[in-house]
Amino acid sequence: MSARRRLGALVLACALVGTLGACSRKKPVGAPAVDESASVVVKESSEGLLLTWIDEKGDFHVEQRVADVPIVGRDAVRVVDPNKDEGTHDARVLVADLRNARADGTFGVTPMTRADFDALAIARRQKVGPTLAAAGGAANPAGGARDLASAPAGSVEVAQQAPIVIYGASWCGPCHQAAAYLRSKNIAFIDKDIDQDAAAARDMQRKLAKSGMRTGSIPVIDIRGKILVGFNPRDIDAALGKSS
Repeated sequence: MSARRRLGALVLACALVGTLGACSRKKPVGAPAVDESASVVVKESSEGLLLTWIDEKGDFHVEQRVADVPIVGRDAVRVVDPNKDEGTHDARVLVADLRNARADGTFGVTPMTRADFDALAIARRQKVGPTLAAAGGAANPAGGARDLASAPAGSVEVAQQAPIVIYGASWCGPCHQAAAYLRSKNIAFIDKDIDQDAAAARDMQRKLAKSGMRTGSIPVIDIRGKILVGFNPRDIDAALGKSS
């Protein structure tokens, strides 16, 4: 091969390598954006999802069935599929408008930043004043939610007994009140944030189903097999008495 041909082959090879390298690093011009909303389908008959809706006072509530979300909270409902772990720690969330279904029976789902979703609740709270969630002292929607598991659990009195578990979320005032109540009684427990941990959400659903219960509220408290919904000191005391 002549020197001129070898030089031409070398230039062609370099051009091909440069072109391939650019394709691997850059998104092609005009390529469609990834549709995050395609990862979840929401219909009126949908069950097994975690549907966080906001009431007129700015408090959050969680349902597991679309049919259980009331009209007042259907305009913006955060949707989490507990069977899918991806996205539970992202700054973006999926929000559905459950007021009007489309022709195929599905509801529109759009991505939104977590801060924007929390801002919807803040705006409603500002209209009505302090709420139970705000009184809990642990929720901080605008500045980012802290993980419930970071709270100290207190000392353990009976190491051989099954642990007490609080299933809640960082924005849930009653969840933190339940944790504080158990700490005040020097009782060990485990906090599980269903908003951040898909496995915890599935575990909560399994225990509710086993107990024949459905709930649109948290905390869900497992006191050694006795399942409680919501924070009520008398119910906790009664369950502790039976489990001791």
